[in-house]
Amino acid sequence: MYKSGSATRRCFMSGLAATFGISRLSPFGSTTQERRQVQKSADAVRTDLQSEYDKMVKLSSNENPYGPSEAVMKAMTGAWKYANRYGYPEGGITEAIAAHHGVTPDQVLLGSGSAEVLKAADDAFLPGHLKVVGVEPTFEVVYRFATNSRAEAITVPLRDDHTADMNEIVRVTRRNARDVGLIYICNPNNPTGSVVRKDDIKLLLDSVPEDIPVLIDEAYHHFVENPDYESSLKYVLEGRNVIVTRTFSKIAALAGMRLGYGIAPREVIDQMRRVIYGSINAVVKYGGVAALQDTAYQAKIKQLNSQVRERTTAQLKILGYEIIPSDTNFFMVNVRTDVTPVREEFRKRGILVGRKFSPMDTWLRVSVGSDEDMRFFVSALREICPA
Repeated sequence: MYKSGSATRRCFMSGLAATFGISRLSPFGSTTQERRQVQKSADAVRTDLQSEYDKMVKLSSNENPYGPSEAVMKAMTGAWKYANRYGYPEGGITEAIAAHHGVTPDQVLLGSGSAEVLKAADDAFLPGHLKVVGVEPTFEVVYRFATNSRAEAITVPLRDDHTADMNEIVRVTRRNARDVGLIYICNPNNPTGSVVRKDDIKLLLDSVPEDIPVLIDEAYHHFVENPDYESSLKYVLEGRNVIVTRTFSKIAALAGMRLGYGIAPREVIDQMRRVIYGSINAVVKYGGVAALQDTAYQAKIKQLNSQVRERTTAQLKILGYEIIPSDTNFFMVNVRTDVTPVREEFRKRGILVGRKFSPMDTWLRVSVGSDEDMRFFVSALREICPA
């Protein structure tokens, strides 16, 4: 039946072609020559876009300018053989993360970057009218997810020294306790680069109702050298209602590959697991395992970042620019005018810098690139916004 049907269909289509003179038409109604021309144009556009992007100095997204380590690249290359498979062996990424932090695998939730884990927390703990409490400005994706799901955010402004006011966070949370479903703290904070001191984290956790989950985003944890800072993972180990998120996008240089995770008590992870899709590719899972093991590379990147950041910010201070002290792979500089047009001026000069973070409208967030990247930046800044 199948062969007979196919033959009949071919005869029918041949008849149409002969009748209407369309024997050279593709199924999409264009000639082979036209399709080749369209493909050629598409290839040219793609090449132009790639070339333009590759030439830019990228100081806008807090990425690792040096790329993944050789060990990570080797692990990912070896995993390409699974690109065409669904049920491939996953390389033990969940188990590796659990072992790295001294927790059990059922306390680990993987995400396509840590942002997917943040969204899972919003979806799990902010149903209906419940609110999220946090500071402003910060990494506001949690607030955006909340708004999209018709939840609300209660934000507390940073203090004059650009640090988080934990006493005010506690006060606001207690006052709205019946309606608060989640507290969000980015530590170190993005975009300011400031840490929340370990005593302030303890104050927060000891002072808010125990049934309210506290999400502590540690995307930039690996860069911190400040002795007043410590990871909040110890509170997860104590069984506290705490979620700690991490990412491979920063120090491990896997931003384009998308891998992050959350660690929390098992019952908290179970709630989040119900609302997450889990869209993680095979290649990055193997790269993630290698990145966790390559501690020498992390130490090297941390040292490089610190040296370049301190050298650049010291130079800017000498030139008369105001800088917020940073414990991350980015810093903020006061350009004393609205950031939006300044950002466009940098783009014209082939440099991508951070967007505006209201209400800090005159503060420009700058990622720490290579030495050469930062020389380009300082030169352009002196030209665009003289000190």
